Amino acid sequence: MAKQADAKLTTRNARASLPVGLHWRAVDADIHLGYRKAKKGGRWLVRHYLGDKKYAQEVIGTADDEVASGNLDYSAAVRAAFAAVARKRAEAEAEAAGPVVTVRMAVVDYIAGRDARDSKRAGRAVKSDAARRMERYVIGRPAEGRRKAVDAAPIADMSLGNLKEGDLRAWREAITGLKPTSQRRLFNDFKAALNAASEKHSPRLADLAAITKTLKVRLSDDEDSAEVARENQILTDAQVTVILAAAKAVDDENGWEGDLYRLIAVMAATGARFAQIVRMRIGDVQRDAGRLMVPASRKGRGGGKAAHTPVPVGADILTLLLPATTGRARTAALFERWRHVRVPGVVPIQWKRAGRGPWKTPSELVRPWHAIRERAGLPDVIPYALRHSSIVRGIRANLPIRLVAALHDTSVAMIERHYGRWVADGLDALAASAVVPLLPADEGNVVRISEKVGRERKSK
Repeated sequence: MAKQADAKLTTRNARASLPVGLHWRAVDADIHLGYRKAKKGGRWLVRHYLGDKKYAQEVIGTADDEVASGNLDYSAAVRAAFAAVARKRAEAEAEAAGPVVTVRMAVVDYIAGRDARDSKRAGRAVKSDAARRMERYVIGRPAEGRRKAVDAAPIADMSLGNLKEGDLRAWREAITGLKPTSQRRLFNDFKAALNAASEKHSPRLADLAAITKTLKVRLSDDEDSAEVARENQILTDAQVTVILAAAKAVDDENGWEGDLYRLIAVMAATGARFAQIVRMRIGDVQRDAGRLMVPASRKGRGGGKAAHTPVPVGADILTLLLPATTGRARTAALFERWRHVRVPGVVPIQWKRAGRGPWKTPSELVRPWHAIRERAGLPDVIPYALRHSSIVRGIRANLPIRLVAALHDTSVAMIERHYGRWVADGLDALAASAVVPLLPADEGNVVRISEKVGRERKSK
């Protein structure tokens, strides 16, 4: 391009004297600020050198020939020009490094991984709960059958390289109607998807992990109500006994042959999660040591985590497990149940047994649990109440909080956050047990000060 003199663009008066047309001024060795003058007003452009005698240019805003909101003076136009060139160069570098990674791509990869993991655990193709959340609140989904279509969030098709904290904050603030616990699951899934993409495509997305820290759960009145609701799930030892009696009755009446009763009993005795219990093997029952080896949860990254947690249980639980352990291989699943298939061509519908297999998903417990809690007279109690109650039982027994956390495969911080009331009560009881009488026991020697003064005066 032939060299030309810089146009006078710095003031409105200087631009007013220019003829209609396009005028350029160098602001950098490779960057020129342009001003396209029209009969009324003008626009700012930027042009930058690409190499090999090639240039690229774009409009960056309206000049302040007329003072109005959003119009740019010369200094603002220079800043906008540099910003536009920096953006274009970053996009060119990213394109040269490979395809532009979008939020949608990161989420789709994450969903595929979660679906594969959950399908492996279930032994069949399943859709993870993360997939449902992310489809509804991030990438959208098409209509299918009676299910309505869900539009994707604006953030879905943004480039991860251009993602800013404000974009995540805007997406977060648009999420309404979710309880804090549901928000936390959604935000954690989204952060995990973005961080996984950052690690996969590093160093192109090196700053993304820091940006995702903005995804925090908003506290609200619902947070307090959620904690109060949890108090209703703390069961007394007598209520746990009632639930176990109901479980045995439902087991007997419905031909479970002890499969249901043993599962519920071990959940109550250990306070472990369903997903941990169903992964136990015959070899995890250590009768001589009076304990069960409960597999570690799959929550978190698992770094430095022990594979199993030893949990002491009573002789009654170990005796209950005898029918399930006798004569079976140490590697066999401890908890199994009968599988059923529909008898073809029979009306009304009939089912027949089709072999035994391990418990797989919490959904298998839904129907029998409804029957258990109705029989127990506790219609609102949930299976997780057995875990809550086990944790509080340990706290009330004045076990160290670190030990309670270790036995239940969780952290001290989580115990203190969700069971703080019982921790405080336990500490009060422990402190009260250290109180000893300090005053003399012989109350007959106690003399009122007024009486002592009177005697001294009479003696004088």
